[in-house]
Amino acid sequence: MTPFNDMTARKIRNVLDGTPGVSERQIIGGVAFLLDGNMCCGIFDEKLVVRVGPDAYHDALREPHAHPMDFTGRPLPGFVYIAREGYASEFSLQQWIDRSVGFVSSLPGR
Repeated sequence: MTPFNDMTARKIRNVLDGTPGVSERQIIGGVAFLLDGNMCCGIFDEKLVVRVGPDAYHDALREPHAHPMDFTGRPLPGFVYIAREGYASEFSLQQWIDRSVGFVSSLPGR
C-alpha cells in the first residue's frame, strides 16, 4: 500500500498539467509538488497540503476542513492540511491548488 492517496496525486497532476516549472518529489509519507523548486502542494495519506503563505494562513484555516499542517508536532505557518471532504470535488481541489500556485508563483525560484 502506498503511504498516500495515489488517485488524489493523479488529480493534482491533472490540475497542474501545463503549469510551467512544476516538478514532483516523493517524500516520506507522500508526494510533494514543487513550483520552480518551492513546495506548492502535496498529498499525505488522505490530506491535501497547500502552501498559502503567512498572510493568507489564518483565512485559509477558517475554511471548512482546513487544519494547521503539524506533521512535526508544531504548526508550520503558511501551510495547511485540507481533509478529504474539503477537496472532494474537482472544483474545490482546483480552488485550493490555484490558491497555492498563486502564492508560490510570487516567490523567487530555487
